[in-house]
Amino acid sequence: MKKIAVRNISMCTKDCLCLYVCPVGATDTEDSIIDREKCIGCGACMEACPSSAISMVPAEYPPQQVKKPGMVKVLDSLSRGKARMENEARTLSESAASDGLFRLMKALEKSIRIVNEDVMRESGYMLPQSANAHEILRGLVKDPPDVSFPVSVAQELLERIPSNDEEEPSGLIRWRCRICGYEFETASDENVSCPACMAEGEDLERLE
Repeated sequence: MKKIAVRNISMCTKDCLCLYVCPVGATDTEDSIIDREKCIGCGACMEACPSSAISMVPAEYPPQQVKKPGMVKVLDSLSRGKARMENEARTLSESAASDGLFRLMKALEKSIRIVNEDVMRESGYMLPQSANAHEILRGLVKDPPDVSFPVSVAQELLERIPSNDEEEPSGLIRWRCRICGYEFETASDENVSCPACMAEGEDLERLE
């Protein structure tokens, strides 16, 4: 598996030893981002970096490990609960009457977020190129949780990071009712009627 070097800018101490050991000049950039097109994956920059700011990562990540629907459903419910708890702790910190209570609520907010990140990771939502991560992003774009949610950023992620999961065909036929607009699926194309208004025949549009 080919690997490339990436730099954690927050850890970089600007010692710049990577500039002297990189054989192709991939680290010699003005924006501190290692050029992935030039990088040959030799790892020389990572070994030379005194601040451990450089890591070697796969050039292309594998598909997300498959998670059973039942487990994802339970973890998703748990994650939503953790998100509510984090928001409550944040609200309490903003209205805290004392410095001690403020610091306690901020610590609680951070600890809940860390636990929730583990829950999300177990749910399979940590790889941005996975199908389930795309699914949750589409949901946030369609129904933002808050007026301040950066919808445009989520939409850009969907456009710039393609999903690398191959979706298994369901074997079902999708339909749209021309009468009421309801969309549904059936196992065959025989004796099909809209579950919402009972329309049949030419009133149903088969979707590809």
